[in-house]
Amino acid sequence: MLNHTAETWPIAAALLQFPNTGPDGVSTQDQTAEQWAQSLREVADAGFTEVDLTDGWLRPGDLAPDRVEELRATIAKVGLTAPAISAIRRSVIDPVDGDDNLAYSHRTIDAAAALGVPLVSFGLHRPLTPEQQAVLWFWTVPGPQDPVGDQEMWHKAVTRLRELADHAASVGVELSLEMYEDTYLGTADSAVALLTDIDRDNVGLNPDLGNLIRMQRPIESWESMVTKTLPHANYWHVKSYYRVEDPASGTVLTSPAPMESGFVSYRQAVKIALAHGFNGAFCVEHYGGDGLSVSAANREYLRRILPSAPTA
Repeated sequence: MLNHTAETWPIAAALLQFPNTGPDGVSTQDQTAEQWAQSLREVADAGFTEVDLTDGWLRPGDLAPDRVEELRATIAKVGLTAPAISAIRRSVIDPVDGDDNLAYSHRTIDAAAALGVPLVSFGLHRPLTPEQQAVLWFWTVPGPQDPVGDQEMWHKAVTRLRELADHAASVGVELSLEMYEDTYLGTADSAVALLTDIDRDNVGLNPDLGNLIRMQRPIESWESMVTKTLPHANYWHVKSYYRVEDPASGTVLTSPAPMESGFVSYRQAVKIALAHGFNGAFCVEHYGGDGLSVSAANREYLRRILPSAPTA
């Protein structure tokens, strides 16, 4: 049964547009609670009642316990709730920082529990390369890739993510695995296989279709990806892209798009998700321009296509 309606479904704003340093050069980690509130009020003023604590803005896992409590109080003060923390580019199998990322992931789970945040979204994507940072859209330049067919590395991913799952279960937190290009979560089949091997009831998929459809190369159809992954979803980053393909030259071009006008029919994708019992929160994202306002428009689009009453 679906417990939410179009009006009550938790739809969180990502914090992709919010920098991790203030105008004064002070890290968000060291800002006052009032400075945090100033940023979070922008989210509330855009009509949101939920926020994804995207760690590109603030890393809850690296806050001292008293500051975690300050963050909890600040979120409540501005009238928001946080259905998830998204830990970005902290792969536990990163060949350089994997061990540190694993420790950070454990701290993030503990922070989520202290904040009363029910879910943490992890991925296997790594930091952007200098080449990716130098271009307008980072996905137009290939980034780091998980080694295909490397059973030892696959087992390491399974073992470490299972370790995080067991920790999360012990403190009442769910995990979601964000799909992302060129990782072991980079195709529908691989993501489902990894989830199956982890084999923990408190772990699901975050089928971020946007991360895959923006690739400027041939891709699996979004309908196929949705059909394979949505039965396993417990959280959902949603965004869209325009996609233009020229079969004669093999050229593929992509750029960010509002959800209702992009390549994916989210009306159809949401129907498929609900048919499989998806009952998790959404997180609306958008790159470029006034991303928060586009995310707010994406939120309203979702409210128009979600069911107006709970269904059995």
